[in-house]
Amino acid sequence: MSKAPQPTMDPTKMGIGRSIAVLTSGGDAQGMNAAVRATVRVGLYTGAKVYFVHEGGTVIGSARCKDFRTREGRMQAACNLVKRGITNLCVIGGDGSLTGANAFRTEWSGLLADLVRAGKITEDEAKKSSHLNIVGMVGSIDNDFCGTDMTIGTDSALHRIIEVVDAITTTAQSHQRTFILEVMGRHCGYLALVTALACGADWVFIPEMPPDEGWEDHLCRRLTDQRTRGSRLNVIIVAEGAMDREGKPISSDQIKKLVTDRLGFDTRTTILGHVQRGGTPSAFDRILGSRMGVEAVMALLEATPDTPACVVSLSGNQAVRLPLMECVQVTKDVTAAMSQGRFDEAIKLRGKSFENNWNTYKLLAHINPPDVKSNINVAIMNIGAPCAGMNAAVRSAVRMGLIQGHNMLAVYDGFDGLAHGQIEPITWTSVSGWTGKGGSMLGTKRTLPAKLLEEISQNIAKFNIHALVIIGGFEAYVGGLELVQAREKYEEMCIPMVVIPATVSNNVPGSDFSIGADTALNTITSTCDRIKQSAAGTKRRVFIVETMGGYCGYLATMAGLAAGADAAYIFEDKFNIKDLEVNVEHLVEKMKTTVKRGLILRNENCNANYTTDFIFNLYSEEGKGVFDCRKNVLGHMQQGGTPTPFDRNFGTKMGAKSVLWLTEKLKECYRHGRIFANTPDSACVLGMKKRSLTFQPLVELKGDTDFEHRIPKTQWWLKIRPIMKILAKYDIKLDTSEHADMEHVIKKRTALAK
Repeated sequence: MSKAPQPTMDPTKMGIGRSIAVLTSGGDAQGMNAAVRATVRVGLYTGAKVYFVHEGGTVIGSARCKDFRTREGRMQAACNLVKRGITNLCVIGGDGSLTGANAFRTEWSGLLADLVRAGKITEDEAKKSSHLNIVGMVGSIDNDFCGTDMTIGTDSALHRIIEVVDAITTTAQSHQRTFILEVMGRHCGYLALVTALACGADWVFIPEMPPDEGWEDHLCRRLTDQRTRGSRLNVIIVAEGAMDREGKPISSDQIKKLVTDRLGFDTRTTILGHVQRGGTPSAFDRILGSRMGVEAVMALLEATPDTPACVVSLSGNQAVRLPLMECVQVTKDVTAAMSQGRFDEAIKLRGKSFENNWNTYKLLAHINPPDVKSNINVAIMNIGAPCAGMNAAVRSAVRMGLIQGHNMLAVYDGFDGLAHGQIEPITWTSVSGWTGKGGSMLGTKRTLPAKLLEEISQNIAKFNIHALVIIGGFEAYVGGLELVQAREKYEEMCIPMVVIPATVSNNVPGSDFSIGADTALNTITSTCDRIKQSAAGTKRRVFIVETMGGYCGYLATMAGLAAGADAAYIFEDKFNIKDLEVNVEHLVEKMKTTVKRGLILRNENCNANYTTDFIFNLYSEEGKGVFDCRKNVLGHMQQGGTPTPFDRNFGTKMGAKSVLWLTEKLKECYRHGRIFANTPDSACVLGMKKRSLTFQPLVELKGDTDFEHRIPKTQWWLKIRPIMKILAKYDIKLDTSEHADMEHVIKKRTALAK
């Protein structure tokens, strides 16, 4: 995010004397309510008056308003706003809703002039409301709005889809069936594409990239190849807007007829429909909606009459502001590119995230490794505790390696297995179906290599290992460092290595996210929902919930934001008895009102003395007569379960990217008929940093590591913690010294045009 220092201003006074209206428009999407909640609460926190525009999804109703399409309707809307002194509008909806809102803003002065002439408002009222500020948040399960990596509701829709895919694959394997799953996405193939990546589908049809002529033969050939390789099922994903190169629709029924007639396979079709819009929002969507709501209020209150209407977007892990009409224009450009047959351009215009997904899928969809082998042996191992998504990373790394012509070796039971020779070839079919499996199929241990270096070096030589993929948590990072440090003594260690962060704790230096953390976060959030619901109809109750994470407070903080916690105690944010006293008193006062549920999260290692029992006893004692308490230690359930769509997709992309990088490194390190890698940049952590996947040398990350507490010294999510407290109605100061500059998406289009 482009940041610019701003004159500091008391955020609790920014909105005094101003009014904000929030509306949701168009199709509903999970997570919209989180955005509405955040907008309202942050608006009130700044001192502004906040209004709902009813029927304007969601708890306040969503509608597509025909009246608003007429000038008379817009005049009436303007009159309603002026009479209430509202000049700040937060619109949550799709591109149609946001385009309409921008048009409304553009003609605002003309509407006011007409209202004055008609005697409906006074000159003075018109003067006080002389300009209208608009900020948009995109709520759409299709993720069809350009300029943002994710729209509110997309991740939740993927959760619904993947639940169905997992259920379908179980029955499909039993009967050796082909399943065709049609998902939403009339104009955008994002849901179909990510589903295909997340379940390892044999084929995906998306509107942005219709299949080449003769696709029928190609599809039948691929399905047959998979069966001959031993696969008991085929999965085909179809976006509802899929079409061929001539623009004719490709329907799931058409595909079913083709597969049945040509191959005689037992084929079933499932059309998901509106189930994708329903259900509770995922943790990601709750956090996304909350963060966007905060940014939207700040953008409204910082806007001047010259500021263009903006939309709050997500880029990597950062909230950014983009000019609304630029995003709308690029979205329209995608449609134009598709209609004119410029499909490669359509993919690029969708954005980097979409393009990366498409490129990864294309590579992994090739099931015929090259005839010419590279004679390179790449070993893959899991280190540390198991977590959901590890297997997806292993699968894509194995298949990407085979596509490159390498021999892939599986190392079982971590560094122990590497030391004791538990190494064997792993094939294309060995990893079939691994994407959706939790835990670690390779087996994993916490043992570090330092005491096993002699045996490890012997086995690297014995099995002729030329490169190493290490997938795991903090032990994987430390183990990688120990191997690098051993290069001075053991020449066998002079091979390229890559560490892929995979741990529920999200505590690996060099990456903002680790594989497995999203699954754990969703488990905690859904469990907190159930815990709170368990007390429905009883007296006022506060729940104390202990989360995992070692010394890293990521899970407690993010789950606190997603589940609406009143406090989250973590190691990184030191607290004392006075802080606990303030928290307890705050909750006691809150529970004297209409609030009936309280939620307190505690990271397992946040403080050696203020234990979960201590905090439970403290709240129980101080809450006597107002509320009672219950405590829950969630334990290892946070590490288990099937991986979320995010972790499957993230693991798939990380695994593929790591092997492509190793392939290039091996070329660089090839000297006189052998591999020799001893430079710092030949052993890296592959991580998500801000907006992209980057490789950082292990040795360079040492300076940013607190080895005693097994956490990075700088952690991006700590800046999000104040949002949770504001949403829980604490009187704290939000740091507004930095703010997001308006960025531009239009440059992408001009670059493509050159």
